[in-house]
Amino acid sequence: DAICNFVICNDSSLRSQPIIFNPDFFVEKLRHEKPEVFTELVVSNITRLIDLPGAELAQLMGEEDPKLPGANGTAAGFFRSLMSLKRKEKGVVFGSPLTEEGIAQVSQLIEYLHKNLRAEGLFRVPGNSIRQQILKDALNSGTDIDLDSGEFHSNDVATLLKMFLGELPEPLLTHKHFHAHLKIADLTLFDEKGNKTSTPDKERQIEALQLLFLILPAPNRSLLKLLLDLLYQTAKKQDKNKMSAHNLALMFAPHILWPRNVTANDLQENITKLNNGVTFMIKHSQKLFKAPAYIRECARLHYLGSRAHTSKDDLDLLTSPSSKELQPLRSQKRSRLDTCPQEETQQRTEEALKELFRHVHNMPDSAKKKKLIRQFNKHPTALTPGSVPTSPAPRRARSRSFSGLIKRKVLGTPVILERKSRDATPEPERVSKENVHLLQKCGSPAHVSQVKLKSLEGRKEESCRRTRARLLSKDSSSL
Repeated sequence: DAICNFVICNDSSLRSQPIIFNPDFFVEKLRHEKPEVFTELVVSNITRLIDLPGAELAQLMGEEDPKLPGANGTAAGFFRSLMSLKRKEKGVVFGSPLTEEGIAQVSQLIEYLHKNLRAEGLFRVPGNSIRQQILKDALNSGTDIDLDSGEFHSNDVATLLKMFLGELPEPLLTHKHFHAHLKIADLTLFDEKGNKTSTPDKERQIEALQLLFLILPAPNRSLLKLLLDLLYQTAKKQDKNKMSAHNLALMFAPHILWPRNVTANDLQENITKLNNGVTFMIKHSQKLFKAPAYIRECARLHYLGSRAHTSKDDLDLLTSPSSKELQPLRSQKRSRLDTCPQEETQQRTEEALKELFRHVHNMPDSAKKKKLIRQFNKHPTALTPGSVPTSPAPRRARSRSFSGLIKRKVLGTPVILERKSRDATPEPERVSKENVHLLQKCGSPAHVSQVKLKSLEGRKEESCRRTRARLLSKDSSSL
Protein backbone atom coordinates (compact mmCIF):
# COMPACT_ATOMS: atom_id res chain seq x y z
CA ASP A 1 0.00 0.00 0.00
CA ALA A 2 3.00 2.30 -0.13
CA ILE A 3 2.77 5.28 -2.47
CA CYS A 4 5.40 5.47 -5.16
CA ASN A 5 8.46 7.62 -4.52
CA PHE A 6 10.19 9.42 -7.38
CA VAL A 7 14.00 9.37 -7.23
CA ILE A 8 16.39 11.06 -9.66
CA CYS A 9 19.03 8.54 -10.70
CA ASN A 10 22.26 9.68 -12.35
CA ASP A 11 23.65 6.19 -12.85
CA SER A 12 23.69 5.60 -16.60
CA SER A 13 23.78 1.81 -16.13
CA LEU A 14 20.35 1.89 -14.45
CA ARG A 15 18.64 4.17 -16.96
CA SER A 16 18.05 1.30 -19.36
CA GLN A 17 15.99 -0.57 -16.74
CA PRO A 18 12.24 -0.71 -17.40
CA ILE A 19 10.14 1.82 -15.47
CA ILE A 20 7.49 0.21 -13.27
CA PHE A 21 4.25 2.15 -13.33
CA ASN A 22 1.69 1.58 -10.60
CA PRO A 23 -1.79 1.85 -12.18
CA ASP A 24 -3.30 2.28 -8.71
CA PHE A 25 -1.04 5.22 -7.82
CA PHE A 26 -3.85 7.81 -7.73
CA VAL A 27 -6.12 5.33 -5.92
CA GLU A 28 -3.59 4.88 -3.12
CA LYS A 29 -2.91 8.61 -3.06
CA LEU A 30 -6.61 9.37 -2.63
CA ARG A 31 -6.95 6.67 0.04
CA HIS A 32 -4.12 8.13 2.15
CA GLU A 33 -4.74 11.83 1.64
CA LYS A 34 -8.57 11.98 1.58
CA PRO A 35 -9.91 8.81 3.23
CA GLU A 36 -13.45 10.16 3.62
CA VAL A 37 -13.75 11.03 -0.07
CA PHE A 38 -12.24 7.67 -1.00
CA THR A 39 -14.59 5.70 1.26
CA GLU A 40 -17.66 7.52 -0.05
CA LEU A 41 -16.59 6.85 -3.64
CA VAL A 42 -16.05 3.12 -3.03
CA VAL A 43 -19.14 2.54 -0.88
CA SER A 44 -21.41 4.28 -3.41
CA ASN A 45 -20.27 1.76 -6.01
CA ILE A 46 -20.66 -1.16 -3.59
CA THR A 47 -24.31 -0.24 -3.02
CA ARG A 48 -24.75 -0.19 -6.80
CA LEU A 49 -23.88 -3.89 -6.90
CA ILE A 50 -25.45 -5.20 -3.69
CA ASP A 51 -28.54 -4.03 -1.86
CA LEU A 52 -27.58 -3.09 1.70
CA PRO A 53 -30.39 -1.90 4.01
CA GLY A 54 -29.80 1.19 6.13
CA ALA A 55 -28.57 -0.68 9.21
CA GLU A 56 -26.13 -2.88 7.26
CA LEU A 57 -24.85 0.12 5.31
CA ALA A 58 -24.26 2.02 8.55
CA GLN A 59 -22.33 -0.99 9.89
CA LEU A 60 -20.20 -1.12 6.75
CA MET A 61 -19.39 2.58 7.11
CA GLY A 62 -18.54 2.08 10.81
CA GLU A 63 -21.39 4.33 11.98
CA GLU A 64 -23.01 1.52 13.98
CA ASP A 65 -21.70 -1.53 15.82
CA PRO A 66 -22.01 -4.70 13.72
CA LYS A 67 -25.03 -6.84 14.59
CA LEU A 68 -23.70 -10.36 14.20
CA PRO A 69 -25.58 -13.65 14.31
CA GLY A 70 -25.75 -15.39 17.67
CA ALA A 71 -27.87 -17.79 19.69
CA ASN A 72 -29.33 -17.43 23.14
CA GLY A 73 -28.88 -21.08 24.07
CA THR A 74 -26.94 -22.06 27.19
CA ALA A 75 -24.60 -24.38 25.32
CA ALA A 76 -23.78 -21.81 22.68
CA GLY A 77 -23.12 -19.18 25.34
CA PHE A 78 -20.76 -21.59 27.15
CA PHE A 79 -18.70 -22.23 24.00
CA ARG A 80 -18.49 -18.51 23.21
CA SER A 81 -17.26 -17.80 26.74
CA LEU A 82 -14.67 -20.56 26.45
CA MET A 83 -13.31 -19.19 23.19
CA SER A 84 -13.13 -15.67 24.58
CA LEU A 85 -11.15 -16.94 27.59
CA LYS A 86 -8.59 -18.53 25.27
CA ARG A 87 -7.98 -15.17 23.63
CA LYS A 88 -7.37 -13.30 26.86
CA GLU A 89 -3.72 -14.40 26.96
CA LYS A 90 -2.35 -11.89 24.47
CA GLY A 91 1.17 -11.85 23.21
CA VAL A 92 3.16 -9.41 21.09
CA VAL A 93 2.00 -11.14 17.90
CA PHE A 94 -0.59 -13.79 18.76
CA GLY A 95 -3.88 -12.55 20.21
CA SER A 96 -3.07 -8.87 19.60
CA PRO A 97 -4.69 -6.53 17.05
CA LEU A 98 -3.11 -6.78 13.62
CA THR A 99 -0.06 -4.55 13.19
CA GLU A 100 2.72 -4.17 10.66
CA GLU A 101 5.11 -5.78 13.14
CA GLY A 102 2.87 -8.81 13.48
CA ILE A 103 2.58 -9.10 9.69
CA ALA A 104 6.37 -8.99 9.37
CA GLN A 105 6.72 -11.89 11.82
CA VAL A 106 3.95 -13.99 10.24
CA SER A 107 5.25 -13.34 6.72
CA GLN A 108 8.19 -15.62 7.63
CA LEU A 109 5.72 -18.50 7.95
CA ILE A 110 4.13 -17.68 4.60
CA GLU A 111 7.49 -17.49 2.81
CA TYR A 112 8.49 -20.88 4.23
CA LEU A 113 5.20 -22.51 3.17
CA HIS A 114 5.63 -21.23 -0.40
CA LYS A 115 8.71 -23.47 -0.58
CA ASN A 116 6.91 -26.53 0.85
CA LEU A 117 3.56 -26.72 -0.92
CA ARG A 118 3.87 -30.39 -1.85
CA ALA A 119 3.27 -31.76 1.66
CA GLU A 120 0.15 -33.94 1.58
CA GLY A 121 -2.71 -32.66 3.70
CA LEU A 122 -1.12 -29.22 4.15
CA PHE A 123 -3.27 -27.07 6.52
CA ARG A 124 -5.42 -30.12 7.29
CA VAL A 125 -2.94 -32.45 9.06
CA PRO A 126 -1.99 -30.96 12.46
CA GLY A 127 1.64 -30.55 13.42
CA ASN A 128 3.51 -31.30 16.62
CA SER A 129 2.16 -29.22 19.52
CA ILE A 130 5.54 -28.92 21.27
CA ARG A 131 7.33 -27.61 18.20
CA GLN A 132 4.41 -25.24 17.54
CA GLN A 133 4.70 -23.75 21.05
CA ILE A 134 8.44 -23.21 20.61
CA LEU A 135 7.85 -21.47 17.30
CA LYS A 136 5.01 -19.39 18.75
CA ASP A 137 7.17 -18.15 21.63
CA ALA A 138 9.95 -17.24 19.25
CA LEU A 139 7.60 -15.18 17.10
CA ASN A 140 6.12 -13.39 20.11
CA SER A 141 9.56 -12.50 21.43
CA GLY A 142 10.82 -11.28 18.07
CA THR A 143 13.67 -13.83 17.98
CA ASP A 144 15.21 -14.61 14.60
CA ILE A 145 14.02 -17.99 13.36
CA ASP A 146 15.70 -20.22 10.82
CA LEU A 147 12.79 -22.24 9.45
CA ASP A 148 15.02 -23.86 6.84
CA SER A 149 17.16 -25.55 9.48
CA GLY A 150 14.90 -28.61 9.47
CA GLU A 151 13.83 -28.19 13.09
CA PHE A 152 10.21 -27.53 12.13
CA HIS A 153 7.91 -29.42 9.76
CA SER A 154 5.69 -27.74 7.16
CA ASN A 155 2.59 -29.00 9.02
CA ASP A 156 3.85 -27.24 12.19
CA VAL A 157 4.15 -23.94 10.32
CA ALA A 158 0.77 -24.35 8.54
CA THR A 159 -1.06 -25.08 11.80
CA LEU A 160 0.61 -22.12 13.53
CA LEU A 161 -0.50 -19.81 10.70
CA LYS A 162 -4.11 -20.87 11.20
CA MET A 163 -3.69 -20.40 14.95
CA PHE A 164 -2.46 -16.84 14.45
CA LEU A 165 -5.48 -15.97 12.30
CA GLY A 166 -7.88 -17.62 14.73
CA GLU A 167 -6.54 -15.65 17.72
CA LEU A 168 -6.98 -12.22 16.13
CA PRO A 169 -9.53 -10.07 18.06
CA GLU A 170 -11.72 -9.99 14.92
CA PRO A 171 -11.62 -11.93 11.65
CA LEU A 172 -9.22 -10.81 8.96
CA LEU A 173 -12.15 -9.61 6.82
CA THR A 174 -13.54 -7.68 9.83
CA HIS A 175 -16.97 -7.75 11.45
CA LYS A 176 -18.14 -4.66 9.54
CA HIS A 177 -17.92 -6.50 6.22
CA PHE A 178 -19.69 -9.68 7.29
CA HIS A 179 -23.15 -8.84 5.89
CA ALA A 180 -21.64 -7.51 2.66
CA HIS A 181 -19.92 -10.86 2.04
CA LEU A 182 -23.23 -12.66 2.50
CA LYS A 183 -24.82 -10.39 -0.11
CA ILE A 184 -21.94 -10.91 -2.54
CA ALA A 185 -22.42 -14.68 -2.29
CA ASP A 186 -26.03 -14.18 -3.44
CA LEU A 187 -25.11 -12.34 -6.66
CA THR A 188 -26.46 -14.44 -9.52
CA LEU A 189 -27.17 -13.96 -13.20
CA PHE A 190 -30.56 -12.91 -14.58
CA ASP A 191 -32.45 -14.59 -17.41
CA GLU A 192 -33.98 -12.84 -20.42
CA LYS A 193 -37.15 -12.01 -18.44
CA GLY A 194 -35.16 -10.40 -15.61
CA ASN A 195 -35.61 -13.24 -13.13
CA LYS A 196 -32.78 -14.47 -10.91
CA THR A 197 -31.09 -17.75 -11.77
CA SER A 198 -28.94 -20.07 -9.68
CA THR A 199 -25.82 -19.34 -11.76
CA PRO A 200 -23.33 -17.10 -9.87
CA ASP A 201 -22.52 -13.78 -11.51
CA LYS A 202 -18.74 -14.06 -11.34
CA GLU A 203 -17.99 -10.67 -12.90
CA ARG A 204 -20.14 -8.78 -10.40
CA GLN A 205 -18.78 -10.84 -7.51
CA ILE A 206 -15.19 -10.03 -8.50
CA GLU A 207 -16.03 -6.34 -8.87
CA ALA A 208 -17.79 -6.25 -5.48
CA LEU A 209 -14.85 -7.97 -3.74
CA GLN A 210 -12.39 -5.57 -5.39
CA LEU A 211 -14.35 -2.64 -3.98
CA LEU A 212 -14.79 -4.23 -0.55
CA PHE A 213 -11.08 -5.01 -0.24
CA LEU A 214 -10.26 -1.36 -1.04
CA ILE A 215 -11.85 -0.18 2.22
CA LEU A 216 -10.25 -2.83 4.42
CA PRO A 217 -7.75 -1.49 6.97
CA ALA A 218 -4.27 -1.41 5.43
CA PRO A 219 -2.77 -4.18 7.65
CA ASN A 220 -5.75 -6.48 6.99
CA ARG A 221 -5.52 -5.92 3.26
CA SER A 222 -1.76 -6.57 3.18
CA LEU A 223 -2.01 -9.84 5.11
CA LEU A 224 -5.10 -10.96 3.16
CA LYS A 225 -3.20 -10.54 -0.10
CA LEU A 226 -0.28 -12.61 1.19
CA LEU A 227 -2.62 -15.31 2.52
CA LEU A 228 -4.85 -15.66 -0.56
CA ASP A 229 -1.81 -15.80 -2.82
CA LEU A 230 -0.41 -18.64 -0.68
CA LEU A 231 -3.69 -20.55 -0.79
CA TYR A 232 -3.94 -19.99 -4.56
CA GLN A 233 -0.49 -21.48 -5.10
CA THR A 234 -1.36 -24.36 -2.75
CA ALA A 235 -4.51 -25.20 -4.73
CA LYS A 236 -2.50 -25.20 -7.97
CA LYS A 237 -0.50 -28.13 -6.57
CA GLN A 238 -3.50 -30.10 -5.34
CA ASP A 239 -2.32 -33.12 -7.33
CA LYS A 240 0.54 -33.38 -4.80
CA ASN A 241 -0.90 -32.00 -1.54
CA LYS A 242 -4.53 -33.16 -2.09
CA MET A 243 -5.82 -29.73 -1.04
CA SER A 244 -8.26 -28.11 -3.46
CA ALA A 245 -9.56 -24.53 -3.18
CA HIS A 246 -12.74 -25.80 -1.51
CA ASN A 247 -10.78 -27.90 1.01
CA LEU A 248 -8.64 -24.89 1.87
CA ALA A 249 -11.76 -22.74 2.27
CA LEU A 250 -13.15 -25.18 4.83
CA MET A 251 -9.92 -24.79 6.82
CA PHE A 252 -9.71 -20.97 6.69
CA ALA A 253 -13.30 -19.65 6.53
CA PRO A 254 -13.78 -19.91 10.33
CA HIS A 255 -10.56 -17.91 10.88
CA ILE A 256 -10.84 -15.12 8.30
CA LEU A 257 -14.61 -14.67 7.77
CA TRP A 258 -16.67 -16.11 10.61
CA PRO A 259 -17.50 -13.62 13.37
CA ARG A 260 -15.68 -14.17 16.63
CA ASN A 261 -17.39 -15.95 19.54
CA VAL A 262 -19.95 -17.72 17.34
CA THR A 263 -20.49 -21.40 16.69
CA ALA A 264 -21.65 -23.34 13.64
CA ASN A 265 -25.17 -23.40 15.09
CA ASP A 266 -25.21 -19.60 15.19
CA LEU A 267 -24.48 -19.38 11.45
CA GLN A 268 -26.74 -22.28 10.38
CA GLU A 269 -27.63 -21.89 6.67
CA ASN A 270 -24.95 -19.21 6.11
CA ILE A 271 -22.07 -21.67 6.52
CA THR A 272 -22.34 -22.88 2.93
CA LYS A 273 -22.38 -19.29 1.64
CA LEU A 274 -19.32 -18.37 3.68
CA ASN A 275 -17.34 -21.44 2.62
CA ASN A 276 -18.23 -20.90 -1.04
CA GLY A 277 -17.27 -17.26 -0.69
CA VAL A 278 -13.78 -18.11 0.56
CA THR A 279 -13.44 -20.72 -2.21
CA PHE A 280 -14.25 -18.01 -4.76
CA MET A 281 -11.66 -15.67 -3.22
CA ILE A 282 -8.95 -18.33 -3.47
CA LYS A 283 -9.71 -19.14 -7.10
CA HIS A 284 -9.79 -15.47 -8.21
CA SER A 285 -7.21 -14.06 -5.81
CA GLN A 286 -5.04 -12.73 -8.64
CA LYS A 287 -7.80 -10.30 -9.69
CA LEU A 288 -9.21 -9.13 -6.37
CA PHE A 289 -6.49 -6.66 -5.34
CA LYS A 290 -6.68 -4.48 -8.43
CA ALA A 291 -8.87 -1.41 -8.27
CA PRO A 292 -11.65 -1.37 -10.91
CA ALA A 293 -10.88 0.77 -13.94
CA TYR A 294 -13.54 3.36 -13.14
CA ILE A 295 -12.16 3.84 -9.60
CA ARG A 296 -8.72 4.47 -11.10
CA GLU A 297 -10.20 6.97 -13.53
CA CYS A 298 -12.14 8.77 -10.78
CA ALA A 299 -9.02 9.06 -8.62
CA ARG A 300 -6.94 10.28 -11.57
CA LEU A 301 -9.50 12.91 -12.57
CA HIS A 302 -9.77 14.02 -8.95
CA TYR A 303 -6.11 15.04 -8.90
CA LEU A 304 -5.96 16.37 -12.46
CA GLY A 305 -8.70 18.88 -11.71
CA SER A 306 -11.18 17.50 -14.24
CA ARG A 307 -14.75 16.50 -13.56
CA ALA A 308 -14.62 13.29 -11.55
CA HIS A 309 -17.25 10.64 -12.28
CA THR A 310 -18.81 9.27 -9.12
CA SER A 311 -19.80 5.82 -10.33
CA LYS A 312 -19.29 3.24 -13.03
CA ASP A 313 -22.54 4.30 -14.72
CA ASP A 314 -21.00 7.65 -15.65
CA LEU A 315 -17.83 6.06 -17.02
CA ASP A 316 -19.84 3.51 -19.03
CA LEU A 317 -21.51 6.35 -20.88
CA LEU A 318 -18.10 7.76 -21.85
CA THR A 319 -16.76 4.38 -22.98
CA SER A 320 -19.92 3.27 -24.78
CA PRO A 321 -19.60 2.15 -28.43
CA SER A 322 -21.50 5.21 -29.64
CA SER A 323 -19.14 7.59 -27.86
CA LYS A 324 -16.08 5.66 -29.08
CA GLU A 325 -17.23 6.20 -32.65
CA LEU A 326 -17.47 9.93 -32.00
CA GLN A 327 -13.95 10.22 -30.57
CA PRO A 328 -12.02 10.07 -33.89
CA LEU A 329 -14.30 12.77 -35.28
CA ARG A 330 -13.73 15.24 -32.46
CA SER A 331 -10.31 16.38 -33.67
CA GLN A 332 -11.70 16.98 -37.16
CA LYS A 333 -14.65 18.93 -35.80
CA ARG A 334 -12.39 21.17 -33.74
CA SER A 335 -10.37 22.10 -36.84
CA ARG A 336 -13.35 23.41 -38.79
CA LEU A 337 -16.35 25.59 -38.05
CA ASP A 338 -19.34 23.87 -36.54
CA THR A 339 -22.12 24.39 -39.06
CA CYS A 340 -24.97 23.20 -36.84
CA PRO A 341 -23.95 22.98 -33.14
CA GLN A 342 -27.51 22.55 -31.92
CA GLU A 343 -28.07 19.44 -34.06
CA GLU A 344 -24.78 17.91 -32.93
CA THR A 345 -25.57 18.61 -29.26
CA GLN A 346 -29.03 17.11 -29.65
CA GLN A 347 -27.59 14.02 -31.32
CA ARG A 348 -25.02 13.48 -28.58
CA THR A 349 -27.66 13.95 -25.91
CA GLU A 350 -29.90 11.43 -27.63
CA GLU A 351 -27.08 8.86 -27.87
CA ALA A 352 -26.18 9.34 -24.20
CA LEU A 353 -29.81 8.99 -23.11
CA LYS A 354 -30.23 5.80 -25.12
CA GLU A 355 -27.10 4.31 -23.57
CA LEU A 356 -28.21 5.38 -20.07
CA PHE A 357 -31.71 3.96 -20.59
CA ARG A 358 -30.26 0.65 -21.83
CA HIS A 359 -27.80 0.45 -18.91
CA VAL A 360 -30.51 1.11 -16.31
CA HIS A 361 -32.76 -1.50 -17.90
CA ASN A 362 -30.00 -4.14 -17.66
CA MET A 363 -29.11 -3.31 -14.05
CA PRO A 364 -30.05 -5.93 -11.42
CA ASP A 365 -32.93 -5.22 -9.09
CA SER A 366 -31.80 -2.78 -6.43
CA ALA A 367 -32.84 0.40 -4.69
CA LYS A 368 -30.74 2.47 -7.05
CA LYS A 369 -32.39 0.93 -10.11
CA LYS A 370 -35.85 1.67 -8.71
CA LYS A 371 -34.85 5.25 -8.04
CA LEU A 372 -33.55 5.72 -11.59
CA ILE A 373 -36.72 4.21 -13.05
CA ARG A 374 -38.81 6.62 -10.99
CA GLN A 375 -36.81 9.50 -12.42
CA PHE A 376 -37.46 8.22 -15.95
CA ASN A 377 -41.18 8.06 -15.20
CA LYS A 378 -41.25 11.60 -13.78
CA HIS A 379 -39.57 13.13 -16.85
CA PRO A 380 -40.50 10.90 -19.78
CA THR A 381 -40.16 13.62 -22.41
CA ALA A 382 -36.74 14.68 -21.17
CA LEU A 383 -35.18 11.29 -20.37
CA THR A 384 -36.79 8.68 -22.57
CA PRO A 385 -34.87 8.00 -25.79
CA GLY A 386 -36.72 9.02 -28.92
CA SER A 387 -38.57 11.92 -27.32
CA VAL A 388 -36.80 14.67 -29.24
CA PRO A 389 -38.68 17.98 -29.31
CA THR A 390 -39.94 18.68 -32.79
CA SER A 391 -39.06 21.99 -34.40
CA PRO A 392 -41.89 24.10 -35.89
CA ALA A 393 -42.61 23.46 -39.55
CA PRO A 394 -41.07 26.03 -41.90
CA ARG A 395 -43.47 28.56 -43.40
CA ARG A 396 -44.26 27.98 -47.02
CA ALA A 397 -43.33 30.61 -49.51
CA ARG A 398 -46.28 32.67 -50.63
CA SER A 399 -47.34 31.92 -54.20
CA ARG A 400 -48.60 34.57 -56.61
CA SER A 401 -51.63 33.74 -58.77
CA PHE A 402 -52.49 35.13 -62.22
CA SER A 403 -55.58 36.89 -60.86
CA GLY A 404 -53.53 38.94 -58.42
CA LEU A 405 -51.02 39.88 -61.10
CA ILE A 406 -53.83 40.95 -63.48
CA LYS A 407 -55.47 43.11 -60.81
CA ARG A 408 -52.21 44.88 -59.99
CA LYS A 409 -51.44 45.37 -63.68
CA VAL A 410 -54.89 46.76 -64.54
CA LEU A 411 -54.97 49.04 -61.49
CA GLY A 412 -51.55 50.44 -62.34
CA THR A 413 -49.56 48.75 -59.53
CA PRO A 414 -46.10 47.90 -60.79
CA VAL A 415 -45.45 44.23 -61.11
CA ILE A 416 -42.70 43.05 -58.77
CA LEU A 417 -40.78 40.28 -60.40
CA GLU A 418 -39.91 37.45 -58.02
CA ARG A 419 -36.42 36.13 -57.75
CA LYS A 420 -35.64 33.03 -59.64
CA SER A 421 -36.44 30.15 -57.30
CA ARG A 422 -33.93 27.38 -56.71
CA ASP A 423 -36.66 24.82 -57.08
CA ALA A 424 -37.64 24.05 -60.65
CA THR A 425 -41.30 23.43 -59.84
CA PRO A 426 -43.65 25.14 -57.38
CA GLU A 427 -45.64 23.26 -54.76
CA PRO A 428 -48.26 21.10 -56.45
CA GLU A 429 -51.21 22.15 -54.25
CA ARG A 430 -50.67 25.84 -55.07
CA VAL A 431 -50.34 25.46 -58.85
CA SER A 432 -53.34 26.43 -60.92
CA LYS A 433 -54.41 24.72 -64.10
CA GLU A 434 -53.14 27.58 -66.22
CA ASN A 435 -49.71 27.47 -64.56
CA VAL A 436 -49.49 23.70 -65.10
CA HIS A 437 -50.36 24.21 -68.77
CA LEU A 438 -47.68 26.88 -69.14
CA LEU A 439 -45.08 24.72 -67.37
CA GLN A 440 -45.80 21.77 -69.58
CA LYS A 441 -45.63 23.96 -72.67
CA CYS A 442 -42.57 26.05 -71.84
CA GLY A 443 -40.35 24.17 -69.43
CA SER A 444 -38.17 26.70 -67.55
CA PRO A 445 -39.42 29.21 -64.96
CA ALA A 446 -37.73 32.10 -66.84
CA HIS A 447 -39.60 31.25 -69.98
CA VAL A 448 -42.83 30.97 -68.02
CA SER A 449 -42.40 34.49 -66.63
CA GLN A 450 -41.91 35.89 -70.17
CA VAL A 451 -45.05 34.14 -71.36
CA LYS A 452 -46.92 35.52 -68.35
CA LEU A 453 -45.88 39.10 -69.18
CA LYS A 454 -46.90 38.77 -72.83
CA SER A 455 -50.22 37.34 -71.80
CA LEU A 456 -50.75 40.18 -69.35
CA GLU A 457 -49.98 42.82 -71.99
CA GLY A 458 -52.41 41.22 -74.42
CA ARG A 459 -55.15 41.07 -71.81
CA LYS A 460 -54.57 44.73 -70.89
CA GLU A 461 -54.96 45.85 -74.52
CA GLU A 462 -58.11 43.78 -74.86
CA SER A 463 -59.52 45.28 -71.67
CA CYS A 464 -58.75 48.83 -72.81
CA ARG A 465 -60.41 48.16 -76.18
CA ARG A 466 -63.56 46.89 -74.53
CA THR A 467 -63.64 49.88 -72.17
CA ARG A 468 -63.41 52.33 -75.10
CA ALA A 469 -66.16 50.49 -76.95
CA ARG A 470 -68.39 50.64 -73.86
CA LEU A 471 -67.81 54.40 -73.43
CA LEU A 472 -68.51 55.05 -77.12
CA SER A 473 -71.73 53.09 -76.92
CA LYS A 474 -72.89 55.13 -73.88
CA ASP A 475 -72.08 58.41 -75.60
CA SER A 476 -73.98 57.40 -78.72
CA SER A 477 -77.02 56.35 -76.69
CA SER A 478 -77.06 59.59 -74.76
CA LEU A 479 -77.01 61.54 -78.00
